[in-house]
Amino acid sequence: MLKKTFDYIDYNGNPRKEEHYFHLTQAEVTELELSVDGGLTEMIRRVVAAQNGRQIVDTMKDIIIKSYGVKSPDGRRFIKNQEVRDAFVQTEAYSQLFMELATNAKAASDFVAGIIPAKADEASADKGADLPAGTSELTLV
Repeated sequence: MLKKTFDYIDYNGNPRKEEHYFHLTQAEVTELELSVDGGLTEMIRRVVAAQNGRQIVDTMKDIIIKSYGVKSPDGRRFIKNQEVRDAFVQTEAYSQLFMELATNAKAASDFVAGIIPAKADEASADKGADLPAGTSELTLV
């Protein structure tokens, strides 16, 4: 699970500091891998190599939205429903994250590595790598 902290000004002009969580379960990763030719990782590589801006944007948006959720108070569930996703997408925190991932390949790579369970991506050696300096903070939890 990935925890990102965002500092931003809300739509009422108030400064906010919020933590948001992102995670894909083993089942979700398997579903994504099987839904595209060559698997998710290979699809991301193809999109980036082709320098297709529209595809990069669509892919990053899809990954952010599929991985976003809210932990239940007892920690047993990671709630990912349309209401939770819509609420996040309507914030400046989402806008910051989207722009960061759509314009910075290393940040996007670190994000994807952080949301995939260890069992799904044991080959990833730098899951704890810090994001480049910016407006959000990456924490694996």
